[in-house]
Formats: sequence, C-alpha cells, structure tokens
Amino acid sequence: MPSHVSADRPAAQPPGRGSVEALISQTRRLKGDVDAVRRDTQSSGSDPEERWQRALYELALHQLDDLDEHLAQLRDGPAPPPAGVETAPARHAAPASGSLLSRVGSAEWNLLTDEASWSGELYRILGRDPATPALTLDELPALVLDDDRPRLTAMVTACLVDAKPIDGEFRVLRPDGDVRTVHMMGEPVLDGDAGTASMWAVLRDVSELRRSQRTVRETRDTLQRHHRRAETEQRLAVELQEAVLPPGRGALRLPRQGPGTLDVAARRLPSGARGLLGGDWYDALELADGDTLLSVGGLTGHGVAVASGMTMLLGAVRGMAMAGTRPGQLMCLLNQLLDATVQPALGSAVCCRYRPATRTLTWAQAGHPAPLLFRDGTGCALSAPQGVLLGATSKAGYGQAEVTLEPGDLLLLHTDGVVPGHSGADSLDALLRLAPRFGAARTAQDCVRAVVEEFGENEREDEACVLVARVGE
Repeated sequence: MPSHVSADRPAAQPPGRGSVEALISQTRRLKGDVDAVRRDTQSSGSDPEERWQRALYELALHQLDDLDEHLAQLRDGPAPPPAGVETAPARHAAPASGSLLSRVGSAEWNLLTDEASWSGELYRILGRDPATPALTLDELPALVLDDDRPRLTAMVTACLVDAKPIDGEFRVLRPDGDVRTVHMMGEPVLDGDAGTASMWAVLRDVSELRRSQRTVRETRDTLQRHHRRAETEQRLAVELQEAVLPPGRGALRLPRQGPGTLDVAARRLPSGARGLLGGDWYDALELADGDTLLSVGGLTGHGVAVASGMTMLLGAVRGMAMAGTRPGQLMCLLNQLLDATVQPALGSAVCCRYRPATRTLTWAQAGHPAPLLFRDGTGCALSAPQGVLLGATSKAGYGQAEVTLEPGDLLLLHTDGVVPGHSGADSLDALLRLAPRFGAARTAQDCVRAVVEEFGENEREDEACVLVARVGE
C-alpha cells in the first residue's frame, strides 16, 4: 500500500473475473486437501505432537477460509449497506459476502469537518448500533482496551502527522462484553497542498485467526515441554541403569578363580527406537558362601518409573541372595514385593544359584524363558519349574529346579527380544542354532560376541539383555 494517496487518483481496476475464479477454485481445492489430511490425523489427543499438528491444520484452514472469502469479495463487488446506515465512500467500502459481513469493515475520518463515516460491517465488528453516529478519531480509543490504546494512538498519529500507512492490531471491548481483536490497515488522504485531509481504513475482525495462532503456540510449547521432560526421563533412566547394572560390555570379573568357577560375560542390547529404555536387567554376583548368583529379568514398560522399579527389584534379588535365600523362595518374596508397590507392574525373571565345588545349578523362574544349556556342540532349554509373572497374583507359588553341570558347559540367560522379530519357539530355535559357534568359542565373551554378530545390536523393537556363563575346566 503506498504511503501517500492522491485525492484525484484514478480508481484501481479490479482484477479479471476469470483470474479470480481460477484463484478461488485453487484455494478451495487446497482447503479440501488440507481438511482431508486433518481428518486422517485425528486421534485421542493424548500425544502433544499430534495435538500440535492438528492445531497447525486448523490454523491453515482458517487462513484458507479467509483467502477464499476475500477472493469472493473481489469477484462479487460491494454489497449494499443495510437500510439507514451511512457508509464510507464506495472506493473504500469493504465488499461483503457470507460470513465476512461481520468480519471486514471500512471507515473514513474527515479531518476538515471532523465527520466520520463507517460501513455497516464495521458497526457489526464493534458491536455498535447502526443508528448511532460513527465515532470520531478522538472517540475511537474509548472502545479499545487500556493496554492497547497507546498502540492505536501511535498508529493514528504517525498516519496523520507523518503520512505513514497504518498496519496494526488492537483489542476492542464490545457493549455485549465480548473482546475482539481488530486488524486495521489504512492511509492518509492528502489535499492539494499535500496536507492530510482525511484518513481511511479497512478494519478486519481477526479474533478467530489469533485464537488459532495462540492454540498453535500453546501446543508447540506443550510439545517442547514434553520433549524436554522425555529427554530428562531418558537421561535419568540411563543413569539408573548404569548405576546398578554390571558393565554393559565385556567379561564380568568374579573374585574367585579355579576349577568349576564361571567365566561370565554379558551385553545390554539397546532398542533401535530412540527413547525406549525399559526395565531389563542382568546380574552376576559372587555370594558370601562362595556361590555365584546369575539373574536376568525385566519389568514391562519404559521410562524412569520402570527403571526405578527395576533398581528396586535387582536390589532385592541381591540382598536376599546374599542372605542365603534359595531361588524358589526368592521368587515368592519378589512377587510379594512387586504386589505391594504403589504402582502395579508386571515382571519376569530367572534366578540361578551356582555352587562351584559341586558344579550344581539351582534355579527358579517367573514367567521367563528358561536358561539354555550348551554341551558338546548341541543345546537345549532346561526344564522349567512352575512360576507365573511377577505381580500377576499375590498368592503365586514358585518351584525350584536343580541340574549338575560339567566342565566346559555353557549357560545362556536372556530377556525377550534378543532375536529381533521372533519370540517363543522361533527365538529359542534361533539361539540353539548357535551351538556350533559356542562350541568353537574360547571364552564367554566370544559367545556374547557371536550373539551380537548373528542378531545385531540395534535392530530390535525393545531393549534386551544376554548373559553367558561358562563352567571352567
């Protein structure tokens, strides 16, 4: 919009009707496409990112609605004002059609006669009675909220004194108590001596558009807070794991060495999906009486609460094993502990107690895959004693099994998901097929490396753990 408008400037020619019709058609096609995508993204609303996307779609539709209606104004030309309402000159009047009747108005203020002329649409925007006189520039600030009056005053002063165009917003309080946001665009009209004779403006009700924009900002801020919180929780969960679990790579050094003792190695296999840190654990610990504790397990879910629950459970396993609790009774007590927690959870575990002097393995399980025993180039799953998931029922009973190992035997304990895309019998078969490689391996660490090479380290949907213990010669 030019900064100076000549009073005798020829009226601008409207654009060709055909070109406007083409723009209207393109706009409406785009509206249909955006609306179709918006409907396809509907959800329960619990995901902040989805809420943000829906808010952006709503804002885009508001913008396209406005564009469609303004193009219709260009095509249809001015609408006649309501009876009895004085309007601004025709070249300033805002054409109106459909819902724009209450959204775009126009006005002209004559500085020489101190007269004001409003279109009928402006009366509707400001909630004024069309039978009352239009407000002068001195009276207009009375409708504006206190915080916005200095802005309106500065815009009008710059227009009248410095011949600058007006382009700004302010909020008005209508007589019915409704607060509306108005966008005002205008120019000074100069007389023959280059003095300002009058000022004209187009005023648009942008309340709904600004509401949509606020929604976008608020949902974007919510999403950013959600991401920051998720990153914080992820970091805390990682720190909890690292604080309580043995090293995630390499051999696990046990204090005692000699005939019948175990060579132990383990690996924590992360999820391929960022942020899916769960409650899986593994552990190898030499006990006070010379036995060795081997355990793996996990809680369902992800995040800090699950990592905290895993820390509690692993601490309980270590404490009870150190106190001499046998694996079957240990599982019973773990189940009672999980059942008594404030936040209900489900978990699975296998707990083994190995005595080097007799090479005896005593073990129990709670809804968990049995340890795999590899001997002489073949492997099998140990026959599992009874045991349901931890936390499933408060009165669950847990059995206990015992097996005597031989020098060179290899035990593999793991959590679900070690074999990506497979579970149950399929996962078991895939692990048992590693028997020849295990037979040729010299150390437990070599066996863990074979598992990682075979099934990958970052390809699974959820994290997993694998622990290998080899009986010394």
